[in-house]
Amino acid sequence: MADLHLPWLELAILICLVGGCCVGRLRNPHLARKWALLVSGAALICTVGTWLDFEYLNADEADDPAHLLSRLTGRELLMIDRFSVPLLPLAALLYFLTAVATLQTKVSRTSFARTLFSEAILLSLFSCKEPCGIIGLMALEAIPPYLELRQRGKRTRVYVGHMALFVLLLVVGWTVAEFEGLDGNHTLWAIVPLFGAILVRSGIAPFHCWVTDLFEHATFGTALLFVVPLTGAYAAVRLVLPIASESALYSVGLASLFMAVYAAGMALVQHDVRRFFCYLFLSHSALVLVGLEISTPTALTGALSVWLSVGMALGGFGLTLRALEARCGRLSLVRFRGLYDHTPELAICFMLTGLASIGFPGTVGFVGTELLIHGTVDAYPYIGIAVVVAGALNGVAFMKTYFILFTGNRYASGVSLQIQTRERFAVLLLAALILAGGLYPQPGVMSRYRAVETLLHAQRTK
Repeated sequence: MADLHLPWLELAILICLVGGCCVGRLRNPHLARKWALLVSGAALICTVGTWLDFEYLNADEADDPAHLLSRLTGRELLMIDRFSVPLLPLAALLYFLTAVATLQTKVSRTSFARTLFSEAILLSLFSCKEPCGIIGLMALEAIPPYLELRQRGKRTRVYVGHMALFVLLLVVGWTVAEFEGLDGNHTLWAIVPLFGAILVRSGIAPFHCWVTDLFEHATFGTALLFVVPLTGAYAAVRLVLPIASESALYSVGLASLFMAVYAAGMALVQHDVRRFFCYLFLSHSALVLVGLEISTPTALTGALSVWLSVGMALGGFGLTLRALEARCGRLSLVRFRGLYDHTPELAICFMLTGLASIGFPGTVGFVGTELLIHGTVDAYPYIGIAVVVAGALNGVAFMKTYFILFTGNRYASGVSLQIQTRERFAVLLLAALILAGGLYPQPGVMSRYRAVETLLHAQRTK
């Protein structure tokens, strides 16, 4: 295992932790927003530096040269490999763009300190390969949304119940797996709780109601940052894939496939924008799990590529809807809004991120979606057909929503709804990344394929 040239990982995490402590002491929300933007930008620079440094080393695994946490705990807690290294800048980018796109009217309702602490937890999670560390960090990750729900006076029973069940199943499953020995075959007493935990955290039916409840009662930004990084899929790769049998993975793949089609159909008939986005996201996250559970090189490469494109495209898609809500309030899909004349830049961003999420040619999601479909069809033809059906329904739901929001009767407003300079920067950055990834996909696909080779090699050697 190689060492990075600089302690990028520890710097990114410490910047968020120290920044969160400092921002939490500020009483002026607008000043807190400015400092949070600087902190999240610095963390983004550190994660990009991690990725570039790792690629320069051309190693399979790498660690920080300082080893501060390793010396304190006695374990190699912070460690990245080809699978996890691009997830770090993706997560940091989502937090940075969320801070950039937060309007002045929403500043007083946003806890930037809590957001920075959440970012520190997420970056630590994506830098961790130790199973106990992953379980602990995923439990910590669920706390900030709960605190926000309590602060807003919203009900927490659904969210707390599902998160408690997720952590309990994860702890029970991994405890049994360690008792049985990680190098041997495992009984259903270990596999079933682990699979159940992944289904709960990923929002696979019938455990998806907590996701819709979170989007209904939490702020759009908090719900977006909690679900879009796909930490449930990360737990599946780290904890389940190395020890599960092919038949067990196949059963989870079927459950995920059902959810992908079901959620796509539900997105098509929603009357509320938040619920539409929620089901659209659940369909795409289920498709990622389908590719992960098939465990063939092509399907896995497609799943990991779709993972990155979903984070980028649906993250930008959600931020676009969040910007529309900041101007018009909670949006309904029962009548045409005609918002294009007022916010053409947001309409373009909506179209671009939506097309990327459904794998339109020339966008970052195209090659990954094609690989996922090709891999699933080769392994199980009927599963491939269902994946195509889910993608088609998602496309129809997206286009329907676009026409309702941006066409039809013109929306009358007494104030300007044009986007601000910060939002324009976020739109241009997202557009550049989505189009660059679509027009020049080779580096990203090769990176994901090499990550798949590493994962499959580790699975065969255990």
